[in-house]
Amino acid sequence: MAERDAAACYVREIKTLPGSHGFAADFIEVIATDPGARGKDRNGIWALNADLHSGVSKEEQALYISKSTDGGETWNEVARIDSRYYDSEIDEGLRNGLDVLPGGNEFVVTTQKGAFQVSPQKSGEPVLRYVDGPRVPHDRPWVSITKKEGDPVRAAAAKVTSDGSRMIVAYGYFDMDPKLFSYHKGRAGEWIKDRQLPQIPTDLQIFSLEWDKSGRLHPGSLYVGTGDQVYRLDLRTLKWTMVKGVGDDSAIHAINTVGGLHIAACWGIYEPLNADAVWKVTDAEFIYHRDDDATGSNIRAYGIEVDPTNAKRQVVTALTGVYLTSDGGQTWRRMLGLPDGEYRTAHFNPDGSVIVSGIPGTFVANPFSSACGPRLQKRD
Repeated sequence: MAERDAAACYVREIKTLPGSHGFAADFIEVIATDPGARGKDRNGIWALNADLHSGVSKEEQALYISKSTDGGETWNEVARIDSRYYDSEIDEGLRNGLDVLPGGNEFVVTTQKGAFQVSPQKSGEPVLRYVDGPRVPHDRPWVSITKKEGDPVRAAAAKVTSDGSRMIVAYGYFDMDPKLFSYHKGRAGEWIKDRQLPQIPTDLQIFSLEWDKSGRLHPGSLYVGTGDQVYRLDLRTLKWTMVKGVGDDSAIHAINTVGGLHIAACWGIYEPLNADAVWKVTDAEFIYHRDDDATGSNIRAYGIEVDPTNAKRQVVTALTGVYLTSDGGQTWRRMLGLPDGEYRTAHFNPDGSVIVSGIPGTFVANPFSSACGPRLQKRD
């Protein structure tokens, strides 16, 4: 038993994602689950990675949707998305989105060219349908963008309800005019636009979306993370509330609502107080500069993953590494054994092991094993 626990502390690099395995090709941008899965299907997870580096020809570059049923050890390609559906010249490969519909046979992907409904086929290329969204207007935004009038506005994120019948998509990036649209499923299975939701009280871009309770059939609220703050939209009254406790100019990269409202931002990690308030982690000795030994509570965090079986266990992926807490954010330690670099995503497996992924690649380990080190790794 002791040997097994000790072995679990060693980080294992995963090289089974589709693509060339060149620089950043094994970086998972999004890990998604089927909210309605039961029994054996609960082990299924899906990933979106982008093989867009310069060592791959334009014809071979692509986004990939893959599935794993063994905790991220092996991945099988589900759909290959070619360059007709993304723009690798504008921040692609870093801020794409993925959501899974019930049954795991259909997906929604967001890119610089909009939102797309993806239906994999048993043989041949997947079927992709454009989700009707806003276009670049005649009156150009004040910031310079490479798009022209009539081009699709970037789709920033999408959230589908657990029954797969409704969806909200966030749009906007360089145009500084964020928009949210609601959709419902048509009889032919296509997404039909209902309306634009009330304007969010900011002109900054949208980074993240999350239901107040992700597995709920009829969520009561939608949390929206933007370039400065977090806002909650009451889906019954359609009124906006700004979440209290978030620092100024905080780009909200990720929101997690397991056990309350958790936020990964620039510059900070936030833990829940109630539906509309959070507290900032201020005593964690995060290492936040690669080139010196400075430590402090400020951290450029990209993701926060919460163990659905124990909300006190959390994994933060950040510019300078991966950080762990077992007590709901009171104390933290650095995850050992990873290459230096920028990490973006994480996922808890049912057995307690964790998948973490970023620019250096994708890795699986069990950092919460009792055999693993209890303290933050500090520099010499």
